[in-house]
Amino acid sequence: MANNWNIPAWLEAEVRERDKICVYCNQEFLAPKESAKQSASWEHIINDAKIITRENIALCCRGCNASKGQKQLSVWLQSKYCNERGISPETVAPIIKQAIANGQ
Repeated sequence: MANNWNIPAWLEAEVRERDKICVYCNQEFLAPKESAKQSASWEHIINDAKIITRENIALCCRGCNASKGQKQLSVWLQSKYCNERGISPETVAPIIKQAIANGQ
């Protein structure tokens, strides 16, 4: 399956295997027809589309992706959106905790 982000097939398969739920809010992904907001979308943890590594590519729901936008992870985690949903450095997926530990 091709994607629009130049993510190689091997990495896409690895990320899809790792990220079965949103890496931020831990919600299960739904089909786009069921809920556009809860469907999976590609996330660059560090907002740089050139960084295509297993440490920077993740799957999150469209709601979280839209809210985060171009914000730095540490800034976004303090937002009203995260606060209202109980999203914090302690509740995110291990891949995101790793990014936080690396100064994101």
